[in-house]
Amino acid sequence: MAKKPVTREEIAKVTRRTDAVGAYAGKGWVQAVAFVMLLGFTIMAILAMRTYALSMPLPDKIIGNDGKVIATAEQIQHGQELYQSRGLQQYGSVLGHGAYIGPDFTAEYLRLTTDAAVKQYREEGKQEPRELVKNEWRKENKYDESSKTLNWTAGQTKGFDQMVNHYRDTLTKDNTSQGLFPNAIKSEEELHDLVAFFGWTAWASAAERPNQDYTYTNNWPAEANVDNKPTADLMVWSALSLIALVGGTGLMFAIYGRWSRTIGWHGEEAPVLDFRQPDEVRLTPSQKAAGLFFITILVLFLLQALVGALTEHYRVELTGFFGIDMGQLIPYTVSRTWHVQLSLFWTAAAFLAGGIFIAPLITRKEPKKQGLLTVILFVAVVFVVLGSLLNEWLSQKGWVPENSIFSQQWEYLDLPRFFQILLTAGMFIWIVIVWRTLSSRLKTGKKTSMPWLFLFSGLAIPMFYAVGMLAGQRTHFSVAEFWRFWVVHLWVEDFLELFTTVMVAYIFVLLGVVRERIAISIIMMDAVLYSAGGVVGTMHHTYFAGTPSEQMAFGAFFSAAEVIPLTFLTVEAWGFMQLGARQYSNRTKPFPHRWAVMFLIAVGFWNFLGAGVFGFLINLPIVSYFEIGTALTANHAHGSMMGVYGMLALAFAVFALRYLIPENKWPEKGVKFSFWALNIGLIWMVFISLLPLGVAQLYHSVGQGYYEARSLAYIQSDANLIMDWLRMPGDVIFLAGILPLIKLAWLGITSYFAPKNKETVLELPEPPLYEMVDDARIAEFAGAKAADELPEQTSPYRSDRRG
Repeated sequence: MAKKPVTREEIAKVTRRTDAVGAYAGKGWVQAVAFVMLLGFTIMAILAMRTYALSMPLPDKIIGNDGKVIATAEQIQHGQELYQSRGLQQYGSVLGHGAYIGPDFTAEYLRLTTDAAVKQYREEGKQEPRELVKNEWRKENKYDESSKTLNWTAGQTKGFDQMVNHYRDTLTKDNTSQGLFPNAIKSEEELHDLVAFFGWTAWASAAERPNQDYTYTNNWPAEANVDNKPTADLMVWSALSLIALVGGTGLMFAIYGRWSRTIGWHGEEAPVLDFRQPDEVRLTPSQKAAGLFFITILVLFLLQALVGALTEHYRVELTGFFGIDMGQLIPYTVSRTWHVQLSLFWTAAAFLAGGIFIAPLITRKEPKKQGLLTVILFVAVVFVVLGSLLNEWLSQKGWVPENSIFSQQWEYLDLPRFFQILLTAGMFIWIVIVWRTLSSRLKTGKKTSMPWLFLFSGLAIPMFYAVGMLAGQRTHFSVAEFWRFWVVHLWVEDFLELFTTVMVAYIFVLLGVVRERIAISIIMMDAVLYSAGGVVGTMHHTYFAGTPSEQMAFGAFFSAAEVIPLTFLTVEAWGFMQLGARQYSNRTKPFPHRWAVMFLIAVGFWNFLGAGVFGFLINLPIVSYFEIGTALTANHAHGSMMGVYGMLALAFAVFALRYLIPENKWPEKGVKFSFWALNIGLIWMVFISLLPLGVAQLYHSVGQGYYEARSLAYIQSDANLIMDWLRMPGDVIFLAGILPLIKLAWLGITSYFAPKNKETVLELPEPPLYEMVDDARIAEFAGAKAADELPEQTSPYRSDRRG
C-alpha cells in the first residue's frame, strides 16, 4: 500500500514543535558565555576593591598655612551635593565628566590659582616662580594618611580665597547670563562648601600619589603650571589598544570566514510562508496596553528633541532664545538635564513595552489580569517621568534641600533617589509581568532555550540599573563615578544591547524569517562578543576620576575590543538585509513591517559609526586625555544614543503600532518620511556640526591647553558659532521627522479607544504572525498553472517544495 505523502503543513508543525521544545544553546556556547562573564566580572570585582582602597583621599580637614581649618570632609561632601542638586554637573564638569558649556571646575580652579601664584612670586622677585608653584602643588604632597589631614601652602590657601571670590561673581549672579537660575548658589556657606569641593579635586589632580611620579588623576588635566602631561601608562596603553583592535578584528574575521555558514543571519531552511496582515492579527490585553507605552514614548521623543534644540541654542545665545529670556523658566542646566533624562526614559520605556508585547507571541497565550498590570505599570512609569522632571526643576531652584530623596543626583542618574527607587521597582514589576506570560514555556524548555534567554536578558535590565543605587549623593566622588558608569555603560552598552539582540531575533523567529536554533546562535554569539569587551571596557570612563592607574590599563585594552563586534555585526547586517530581500520577494501578501526593519538596519549603521568609530575615537587614552568633556563626547553620545537606542525604540514602536492601528489608517508615507528625515537630520547634526566642533576643540586643547578649550570665550568664538548655526537645517529636518510620529501616536490613541478595537483575546493562533503557503498559492502568485511549473528561483529556500 502506498504511503500517504507528507503535507507541507505537517512538516511545518514538526518544525515548529522541534523549535519550541528542542531548540536550545549548545554546551559550547554556554561555556563561552560563562567564561567571558566570569572573567569580566572577576576583573571588575578586583577593580572595585582597588577603587575603594586607592581613590584620591578625602581629608577629614584641610588646614591653611595660618593653622586655620579651610574645609572639613563634611563641607567638601556638602559642596558635592550642591554640585549635583543645583544642576552644575549639567552645566560644567568636574574631572572631565559633566556638561560642556560651563568650565571644567577642576581645570579652572587649578589654572586660575596657579596663574595667580606664579604672578605673585614673580612680583615678589622670587627665582623660577613656575617651579615654586609646581613644587608646592605637585611635589609637596602634604596629606597625612594617619591623621587624614591635608595642609595647604600659603599659595594654595590664598588661591582658595581667590576662587571663592571668582565663583561669587559667576555662580551667585541674580540673572541668567551664566546659563543658570538666578542666584543658583544662595549663601556664603553654600559658596564656601562648593569651592571646597572644587579645590579638593584640583589638589588631587596636581598632587603626586605616594611613591609615584603621577598624580591621583593620572596627570589630568593637562596643565603646564604643575607639569601635568600624559603619563607613560597612558601612552603605552594607547598603543596596545590599537594593537588589540587590529589583531582582534583580524582574528574575528578569520573565525567568521571559517564558520560563516554556521553563525550569523541566514535562512536556507526557512519554510515558505505568508505574513498575516495587521488587521488579521488579534491582540491580547497586555499587548494592547503596551500600545500606551509606544504612544507615550513618541510624545516624549518630541519633548526631548525640543529641549535638545533649546540646549543647543544656548551655545550661541546663553541669555535666551532669540531674545526671549527662557533662562528664567528653563535655563541651560534644566534643558540639558531634561534632554538627557528624557532620552533614557523614552528609549527604556520602549524596551519595557517591547518585552510585554512580544511575550504573548512566544507563548500564544497570556494569563488573566496581564492587561491591568500593564496599565498599572504604565501609570507608574508616567508618574516617575513627570515627577522626576518636576523635582529636578525644584532642586535646581533650591526649593528642595540637597541630599534629600527629592533632590537631583549625578549626571545620567539625575532623577531623585525617590524616583530612582520607584523606577527600579517598576522594572522588577515589569519582569514579573513578562515572567507570568512566559511561565508556560519556561516550565517545558531548557534553561538555554529562547524563552529563558528572553527572561534572563530582561532580568539583567533592572538588576544592573539597580547598581546605580551605590552612587549616592555623599558617596566619594571616585567611587560614585565607578558605580555610576556601571549604569551609563554596562546597563546601556552591554545588557540593553543583549536584550535588543534577543528581541530582534525573536521578532524574526515570530515572523518565520529565521529558525529558533539560528536565532539562539546569534544571541549567544552576541553575548560573547559584547561582554568580552563591554564589561571591563566600562573602565574607560574612569581614566581620570581619581582611581588607580590599572583602571586605565584594563579600560583601554578592553574598550578597544568593544569595536570588534560592532565591526563584525556591520558585516552581518548585509546578510540580514539580503535575507530579508530574498524572503520577502516570495510572498503573496505584502510584508507589513518594512519600515520597522529599516529602522533596525539604521541601528546597525549607527552602531558601527556612532558607538564604534566615534566611541573608539574618544576612548583611546591619549585622545581622551585632551578630549574628555568636549564636543567629541557629545558627538559620540548623539550618534550612539539616538542612532542606536533611539532608532531601536522607534523600530519597536512602529512594529507594535502596526497591529494596533487599522490598515486603512496606517500612515505608510508618513513613517517613510520620518525614517529618512530622522537619519538625514542626525547625519547632518553629526557631520556638519558636532564632529567638526569636536575636532576643532580637540586641536585647541592640544595646542593651547585644556582650560582654554573649555572656556566660554572659545566655545562662543566666531568659528564655533558658525558651525553651531550650520547645525540648524539638520535640526529642522530632524524635528520635521518627528511630526509624522506624533500623528502616529494620535492614530494609536484613537485606535486604542475605538469601540471595535476594544475586543482582545487571551489566546493567539499558531503561528500568530504568519501562515504556511501551499504550492498552489505560490503557483498562482507566480503566474504558473501548476506547482511543477514554478521556476526554481522564485523560492530559493524551497528545497522541499514538492513535498
